[in-house]
Amino acid sequence: MIPLSELKPKERGTIVKVGGGGPVRRRILDMGVVPGIEVEVVKVAPLGDPVDLLIRGYHLSLRREEAREILVERA
Repeated sequence: MIPLSELKPKERGTIVKVGGGGPVRRRILDMGVVPGIEVEVVKVAPLGDPVDLLIRGYHLSLRREEAREILVERA
């Protein structure tokens, strides 16, 4: 398992665990980032933050620090 923040553009992974705590974790779960879902990194901003993801058919941008809390298995 690796953090989602380590995936490069065009790489896919399956979410294994959503870490963190408090309202940020709840917000991420409410957006559909839950274990068992496949995610693809579409692009990364020039300075590395934010990360654009394709998940459940929609684009989602997360800060790199939020993406570090999500563990994935590389597909």
